[in-house]
Amino acid sequence: MSVWLPSAPCTPGACVEPTGTAVAVPRAALRLAAVVALVGAGVLLSPLGGRIPAGAVRRWCRWIVRAAGVRVRVSGAAAPAGGTLLVANHISWLDIPLLAAVRPARMVAKAEIRQWPVAGALVARGGVLFIDRDRLRALPDTVARIAGALRAGQAVAVFPEGSTWCGRAQGPFRRAAFQAALDARVPVQPVRLRYRSDGGTASTAPAFVGEDTLLASLWRVVSARGLVAEVEVRDAIPAGAHLDRRSLARAAQPDASGRQPGWIHSTSVAVARLPKDPARASEEVAVA
Repeated sequence: MSVWLPSAPCTPGACVEPTGTAVAVPRAALRLAAVVALVGAGVLLSPLGGRIPAGAVRRWCRWIVRAAGVRVRVSGAAAPAGGTLLVANHISWLDIPLLAAVRPARMVAKAEIRQWPVAGALVARGGVLFIDRDRLRALPDTVARIAGALRAGQAVAVFPEGSTWCGRAQGPFRRAAFQAALDARVPVQPVRLRYRSDGGTASTAPAFVGEDTLLASLWRVVSARGLVAEVEVRDAIPAGAHLDRRSLARAAQPDASGRQPGWIHSTSVAVARLPKDPARASEEVAVA
C-alpha cells in the first residue's frame, strides 16, 4: 500500500466514546433489521437506475438514517441542478445516504466497498465511480471520468478527505476531484456533516474509523439513544469563481469552528500533490 494513501489518526479505541444511554437490545435489533431491509430494497430496485425520481431517492436515503434511530436536521438552500460536484467531510457510513438526501449523485468510492455485504452490491449498481487506491497512476483517468460525468449534467459526490475522521477532528480536502470540477466548468456544492447527541454535544458514536468493522459500527449506531445528524448545505461555489484546485478546495472546506472558507491541516497525514505531468500523478483522489 502506498504511503501517499489518505489516512487519519482516528481509531475506535482512541476516538469513539461510549454512547451513553443505550436502547434495549430488541429495539436495536429491530433498527438493524429495518436498515438491512431498506438497503436490500435499494439493491432490488437499483437496475431501474435513473428512472427512479430524485425525490423518491432522497426520501429512501432519509428512511435509512431514520431506521437506524438517527434524527436528521437539514439546513441551507437546495443544491444546484445540472452538473455539480458535491463535497463533504467524512465521518461515517451514514454520510453516504445523508449526502444523497441532499441530492442523489454518483459516488466516488474506494474499490474495497464492492466487498461490503449488501451495500456493496447496491453501490456497484448505482453508477459508483470506483477508484483503486493502490494504483496512483490511474488518478488522471479517474479525474477525467469524474469530469465527463459532470459535463453530462450529472451530480458527483466526493469525500475529499479521502478517509473517515471521528468528527471532532478533520483532514485537509485533497485537491484532485476539484480539478474535475474546474475542467467541467461546474459549481461545487459543499456540505458539512455533524453528529450530536440529543443534548447537543458532539457524538463520535457514528464514526467509522480505523480498523472498525461495518457490523460493529452499525450496531453502535442502532444501539445509541438520541443521535442527531446535522446536514448543513452551504452556499454553492459557482463555476469560474476559483482558477485553481488549491483555492477551490480551501473555499469548499470549513474550519474547525464551522466557518467557510478554511482549511484544517493535520500533521499526522501526508498530503501529496498532483504534479504537472499527469503520468506521474501522486495525489490520491478523495474516496468514500
